[in-house]
Amino acid sequence: MRSIWNGAISFGLVSIPIKVVNATESHAISFRQIHLDDGGRIRYRKVCELEDSEVSTAEIGKAYEGADGTLIPITDEDLASLPIPTTRTIEIVAFVPADRIDPLQMDTAYYLAANGVPAAKPYVLLREALKRSRKVAVAKFALRGRERLGMLRVVDDVIAMHGLLWPDEIRATDEVAPDAAITVRDKELDLADALMDTLGEVDLDDLHDDYREAVEELVTAKAEGHEAPAAPSGEKAGGKVLDLMAALEKSVRAAKESRGEDTGPGAGEEAEVTPLASGKSTARGSTRTAPKEVGGKKSTSAAKRTAARKTTARKSTAKSAPASDSESASGTTAAAKRSGGTASSRTAAKKTATKKTTTKKTAAKKAAPRKRASA
Repeated sequence: MRSIWNGAISFGLVSIPIKVVNATESHAISFRQIHLDDGGRIRYRKVCELEDSEVSTAEIGKAYEGADGTLIPITDEDLASLPIPTTRTIEIVAFVPADRIDPLQMDTAYYLAANGVPAAKPYVLLREALKRSRKVAVAKFALRGRERLGMLRVVDDVIAMHGLLWPDEIRATDEVAPDAAITVRDKELDLADALMDTLGEVDLDDLHDDYREAVEELVTAKAEGHEAPAAPSGEKAGGKVLDLMAALEKSVRAAKESRGEDTGPGAGEEAEVTPLASGKSTARGSTRTAPKEVGGKKSTSAAKRTAARKTTARKSTAKSAPASDSESASGTTAAAKRSGGTASSRTAAKKTATKKTTTKKTAAKKAAPRKRASA
């Protein structure tokens, strides 16, 4: 790796010569500007506005622009002679726990490599001291024309340095937080926790840049004269959340489905069966269904109900039996009158009336000779 800065780490009276190299690299796809009419490249040329002519890099220097537009030339020698100890030195000023560093302050990352064989021993000494203390070193260094803060920590067997923003470069959060007082219910928090647990952890090495891959496919297709890949269809992400609970529940289900977990009702639990109440039949003389069978045997409760009905039927038949002929006749006549006369009751009534008429006629015939004899 090519070094971008050479200097030394100042660790008390110990000086460790080091080289600074970039710890990260960008894989972003860059585009060139072109002239839409003919596809020609658009280039920028460095032109001196006084001479109106292009100048080379060797002819370009630095200058500070004052409030009135005046340009004050500043040379590299001027910067190198500044009376600060961090011009070519990473000066460690403190050792603190790692959680004392706010991630908002972290900036560009660098690897620090020992510069030469004599630097190896003090380099390893500082690395092992950082490991055993479980702390990070806070340092000051000068790079690209300004003094910066840095944090030194161990990554594998290398000392890494993160550039840190100065505390006054971090903006306050006052104007960003929600203005209104929001109350979150416990049930909503429970669903959020369930979603977090379902999503679980991830190996960061498995994550990749989908956008960059899609751009590469687009460029390849156009270069080969093929059609550009179509955008995937589906619901658009984002928008207003109308029902927070419904959105959380849907998110939990979607996360479980993506992990291949069962999301059906009662998943992971035995289904609870609620029996329906049996309705009474209103039709007289309707055919009753046979008792349900469970496991090949009749239901015990259904059998008990059937036996109870048979017993009640026998008792009703015994009670309805006639005690005597007179009681039967009178009961039949009364029943016929009450019910409006069934076929059997009407026949019995006619027979009774015929007997009474015959008896009256017989009595009248017997009485007639007696009257003539007396006359």
